[in-house]
Amino acid sequence: MIKINLLPFRKKRETENIRRQLSIFVLTVVFLAAVMVYFYLDFSIEKSGLEKQKTQKEKELADYAAVIKRINEIKKKIKEIQGKLDVIKGLEKNKTGPVHLLDEISMAVPEEKLWLASLVEKTGILTLKGSAMDNNTVALFMTNLEKAEHITSVDLKSTKLKTIAKYKLNLRDFVLSCKIYSYNLKK
Repeated sequence: MIKINLLPFRKKRETENIRRQLSIFVLTVVFLAAVMVYFYLDFSIEKSGLEKQKTQKEKELADYAAVIKRINEIKKKIKEIQGKLDVIKGLEKNKTGPVHLLDEISMAVPEEKLWLASLVEKTGILTLKGSAMDNNTVALFMTNLEKAEHITSVDLKSTKLKTIAKYKLNLRDFVLSCKIYSYNLKK
């Protein structure tokens, strides 16, 4: 019978397995190192690109900040000018308002049938006192006042009969209250 010694063959196989495992381990480590280097380089390139974009955006922002500051200054000036224009318009309206109001009142008075004794304005309420030939004349005067542009409403406060014995004449004394348009604009 022949005897075969298998011990060196087994040792060779074990050393070959160890060498294969070592080479797989080394190749795996090299592969992982290569993958890590690739991702590191990719991220660093992306990071430098983002940093360049950041600096560009900061420059644009600085440029825009100057423009925004100038726009805000212009808006402030526009507001100031608009306020001044509103004051001027208000002054012009208040300057011509009483003239127009008196003109409208004089146009509303029926000739030779109605006489105004007083005209008082306080906080947008105009009080008219006077005398008329009859109640219809007072009503006509009120209607004419309501048609006036600068008067918004007319109310009859009182009317009473007044007799002038010397001339044998009966007159109606009246008191009217009117809201005027110029006061409504101030609010």
